[in-house]
Amino acid sequence: MTGTRQPKFPENFKMKIITSAVMSLLVCFGPSFVFAQEDHAEEEASLVFTSEELAAAGITVATVSVESLRETLRIPAEVQTNAYQTARVTPRIQAQVVNRHAQLGDHIERGQSLVTLSSVVMAEAQGELIVADREWQRVSSLGRKAVGESRYIEAEVARQQAFAKVIAYGMQDEQALDLLQPGNATKAVGNFDLLSPIAGTVLMDRFVTGELIEPGRVLFEISDESVLWVEGGLTSNNLANVEIGDPARVSVNGSDWFDGHVVQLDHQLNETTRTQAVRIAVDNLSDSLHPGQFAEAEITIGPGTPQIAVPNSALTLVKGFPVVFKLEDGDEFHPDLVEIGQVIGDWTVINEGIEAGDEIAVEGIFHLKSLLLKSSIGDAH
Repeated sequence: MTGTRQPKFPENFKMKIITSAVMSLLVCFGPSFVFAQEDHAEEEASLVFTSEELAAAGITVATVSVESLRETLRIPAEVQTNAYQTARVTPRIQAQVVNRHAQLGDHIERGQSLVTLSSVVMAEAQGELIVADREWQRVSSLGRKAVGESRYIEAEVARQQAFAKVIAYGMQDEQALDLLQPGNATKAVGNFDLLSPIAGTVLMDRFVTGELIEPGRVLFEISDESVLWVEGGLTSNNLANVEIGDPARVSVNGSDWFDGHVVQLDHQLNETTRTQAVRIAVDNLSDSLHPGQFAEAEITIGPGTPQIAVPNSALTLVKGFPVVFKLEDGDEFHPDLVEIGQVIGDWTVINEGIEAGDEIAVEGIFHLKSLLLKSSIGDAH
């Protein structure tokens, strides 16, 4: 395009594809090669494709534009559970495991029964509740005037305290109310269920049926893994550059990336590593990330600077020099030498060689390069 300053090709970059004769057309499955003569002195290689051949080769074309790119910071990190969406289920009194209703890896709904426990302490509290409830029912039916103000209040408070005790010990309101239904007094044997306070996945359940469990021991850890935390450490060189809300992405294998954003910055440096913890929230609806995995986190920082840039996939090396394939005249691809700048995420800044508005191949570059090198070898012979 007029006005674009092309970098000068080094002498050893002539690629052997400049020739004084027109090459024969390739016959089988592929584009033909033609050469447009320039000033009758030397000829420049071009690859000619039909639309059908483009589709078959997986070649995609895009228009070069000015991109507002922000710098990226890469740090090692680790996938963690989201503590704000995690719950640990523990008994509040000594109890024995009667039956489990969930196991490791199960998806649990909020309010779902996890385990049935049995406790002598609970049995006593259940009995006290039934007695207190029966007394309250009799006193309230007689009325405040018939039994007297003091006895009426005493019976009411006794019933409320007995109900609160079994709830504090681990029963749910519905379980306690069911115990008070007529004919259910025989159920006061100390059994009760622990229910899940949240919906999520069982991450830990280290106990066996029949085991005696002490108060406060964690029986289940349940976490909603739809949004996980990824935590890494920032050095003193980049502490000031990262802010809450900065976009980020995370990968555990270097190829598959998951979008997220910075949600927290620790206000205290790690005394051992002298780094400041940064926490990234990542959507995990696909259940591809799991707590404990090591990861690489990429945080986008700083203000965006408008620059001519191309996708990394559009660049290739020929004879050790960076090249893009520019589309001209609607069907001809020409290898153009470019001067590259900074690589920012999936984009590479182009300092010289192409300009905004040029059309270049952004996918299928390996196929174009293979054909180019094949033509070079053929011309050499």
